[in-house]
Amino acid sequence: MRKNLIYVLLLGTLSTMSLAQSRQVSGIITDQTSGAPIAGVNILAKGSATGTASDPDGKFVLQVPTSSTVLVVSSVGYFTREVPIGTQGELTITLEPSTSQLDEIVVSVGRGSQRTFTDTPLPVDNLTVKDLASTGQFTFDKALQYRVPSFSTVNTPVNDATTLLDPYEIRNLGPSRTLILINGKRKNLSSLLYVQFAPGRGETGADLSSIPTDAIKRVEILRDGASAQYGSDAIAGVMNVILKDKYEYTTINVTSGVTSKGDGGSYGLSLNSGKNFARGGFINYTVGFNQANTAVRSGTIDLPTEIATFGDASQSATSPVNLPITNYLKAYPTANNINGTGETSAAKFLINLGIPISETGQFYSNAAFVTKKVRSNANYRTPYWKKDYGLLHTVNPNGVDYTGSTDPADIALYKGYIGYQPTFEGDLSDYNATLGVKDEREGWVYDVSFTAGGNQQLYTVSNTVNHSLQSASPTSFKPGGYKFGHVVGNVDVSKTFNTITLAFGAETRKETYIIIAGDEASYAGEGANSFPGIRAENATTNSRFNLGGYANLSWDIIPQWLVEGTVRGERYSDFGNAFVWKGSTRYKLADDKIIFRTSVSTGFRAPTLHQIYAQSTQASSANGTIVLSGLFNNRSKEAFALGIPLLKPEKSVNYTVGVGLNLTDNLSITLDAYEIDIRDRIVYSSSITSNDPGTALGEILANGGLSSVQFFINGIKTKTQGVDFVANYKNIAVGAGKLGINVAGNYNLANKIIGNPNDPAAIRQAGATILNTQVKSLLTEGRPKYKMILGGDYAANNWSVALNNTLFGPTAFQDLDNGGAVMQNIKQKFSPAVVTDLNVGYNITKNIIASFTVNNLFNVLPKWKLEALNAQGQTVLNDASSRNLLEGYLTFSGRYRILGYNGSQFSQLGTTFMGQLTFKL
Repeated sequence: MRKNLIYVLLLGTLSTMSLAQSRQVSGIITDQTSGAPIAGVNILAKGSATGTASDPDGKFVLQVPTSSTVLVVSSVGYFTREVPIGTQGELTITLEPSTSQLDEIVVSVGRGSQRTFTDTPLPVDNLTVKDLASTGQFTFDKALQYRVPSFSTVNTPVNDATTLLDPYEIRNLGPSRTLILINGKRKNLSSLLYVQFAPGRGETGADLSSIPTDAIKRVEILRDGASAQYGSDAIAGVMNVILKDKYEYTTINVTSGVTSKGDGGSYGLSLNSGKNFARGGFINYTVGFNQANTAVRSGTIDLPTEIATFGDASQSATSPVNLPITNYLKAYPTANNINGTGETSAAKFLINLGIPISETGQFYSNAAFVTKKVRSNANYRTPYWKKDYGLLHTVNPNGVDYTGSTDPADIALYKGYIGYQPTFEGDLSDYNATLGVKDEREGWVYDVSFTAGGNQQLYTVSNTVNHSLQSASPTSFKPGGYKFGHVVGNVDVSKTFNTITLAFGAETRKETYIIIAGDEASYAGEGANSFPGIRAENATTNSRFNLGGYANLSWDIIPQWLVEGTVRGERYSDFGNAFVWKGSTRYKLADDKIIFRTSVSTGFRAPTLHQIYAQSTQASSANGTIVLSGLFNNRSKEAFALGIPLLKPEKSVNYTVGVGLNLTDNLSITLDAYEIDIRDRIVYSSSITSNDPGTALGEILANGGLSSVQFFINGIKTKTQGVDFVANYKNIAVGAGKLGINVAGNYNLANKIIGNPNDPAAIRQAGATILNTQVKSLLTEGRPKYKMILGGDYAANNWSVALNNTLFGPTAFQDLDNGGAVMQNIKQKFSPAVVTDLNVGYNITKNIIASFTVNNLFNVLPKWKLEALNAQGQTVLNDASSRNLLEGYLTFSGRYRILGYNGSQFSQLGTTFMGQLTFKL
């Protein structure tokens, strides 16, 4: 007790002495352009450790040592100022906005060698939360689509489980080749293996839509191979999502939107808040809720194609066999089909924490949990397509029978029956959490962390039947689902010795992938119509473990010349070792106004557990015999019989060369060319079949009771070449405000398959292939040839305006599944188009901001046409009837008239409106 009293007295004495040697300085900080107060600005007495931050009204009070005569005032998004203290009372300080933030530290380029954006030897995109919010997009992944030229994602026309995840990719390389980090730590993958015939087929990636935009401070996208720094999945690059940390003010965002057709309504509410404590301690948290309703873009049915599909094309539309179709479409021109986007409800929770544990040390942690429920509609089952056995309708004695059945019992049962529409529901939960400690001892900086994350999806299919069970069928099914989780441990150590920085570290990771069986009725026979369940024999739990280590050396040979090298080794429990390296350099000229940079690296991507173990087979009857078809994993007896080898990692070689021009404080330009060569690239094969028992393939299929097989295989070598261009010109004085102009683009010079696919002998000898024309087309032409963004932002007084034009280049697809073999000679080509987005903001008061966004201002929709590749294709297109029939097949008789049955470069929804109110507390 006595010691405590002495301590208190001593502390009080020292505090009094300190106050006697200091003076109080106060003031207010405002935005030079708008005049609005700025919260959370750092104010530091130059030459001391004394500092504070401005409050929500932009005000501050600081005890400054008498020896200090200058305040250093800084904030993200503004130029730093040094302000003389002088003898005046309250200071009024204005800060000039800095739209480019070129002096902010980059944390994603390497290990232990953080640099500014003008100093990095690698191309990096930097996006702030303001950049993301001004797109008016409802989710993080869709905001990136309109801000990053090399990033692509789009809703697919046909939904089901894909409503839970839209595949994304950088540089046309699929979602699994871009590593996603949260505050520098690996984000877990989704449990969904994407199987839709659209870009991303056969792959998985992290669920970007689960990350709440309001929790993001900024996003760094390293557009260069980074396997040596970070391990698997970084062949195309790394996206590091940096969370808000220091508390500045509480924000409440209320959003609402709708399409120009009055559907697809969206609503959102989010809260971001926190608290600062101790010296540098903080807690920042975000809670968000949003709802997006269905938007419908169904087309009118083409009668000739519908008759060719479900009736008899050799007879007239009024013949007995075709009359039910004709009559039904007279009554229901869209065949009651509802396609477009699904309905999504989501709740997102995220927290970011930092606690100082010493003068240099910090305990840190972040955690997020997202729960999402989606609902989408399958194709409407018309009466002449599917019956319901009386389970989904009530007989109307005065109604019409559209089934075309001649059975008296059917005629009585199906009077008034107009079909049924199966619905798909998905329940998703996604979480990630990291805790760690970082500190410095005698110049050695160390960071030790533990990360856990997971994703689970469970499915429900309703308003449908299992046709194998007929009237005994349930009308709602639980088809099962998937679960993926990982635990990751990291140790990173670095130290700078004058001009040399040494860094090294290790990572361990355990991954688990679980396939959850559906209820028996969901997979018995042909399974639940529209979405068969996962068979019990395909349900498994599989895991693996890997250990990796790296070493990095960064040397500023002279201030202008930097060289950097990294090596990495990994050991995986399921396939063995991997070793990769990277070298990069940067040279600055003309007082740092001209920067040359280049890098060469090798990379690898481990096959995901999904690709190794996923198996999705379906039983059906053929000539009285039950046969299997679908996806067989590489460890199955079927794959062994066909000579399909076990999967091994992909290997890549990346080359990048670029130049950066910082011509003035307000004008910067970067141009980077790249080449990415991947060998042993993993592909999801074509569906392979043979009816010739004289071939080894036909014999294997017959003996195994198989009608067709698909599998994953290290099947091809690819080459991707392109150019990235970014230019920013800011602080252009126009009237009472400042204008900023940015131009960015990505152009694919080559995206091609090198040589022949690696067909196993039994498949090759039967004249079949793992890589048919449809799969080749998807891999090489499924994403835009180029994408360019031209934007401008203007701020004056309380107003801000952002106008962006996004040019989507052409894509093409040869859809053999829907168009048939004739599509070997014809391409479906989507034309280039410009989508214009306008965002207008107004500061109603210093604490209330309103903004309104119009996406796709001119209601531009994807447009496509058929293009012949040879004389056979031209013959088909020259015949009006054949052409119309082919277009009908590609759009399922016109149900998907806008996009065809498989995607395009951008959304089919047209103009959408989004309003937002932001309250700062």
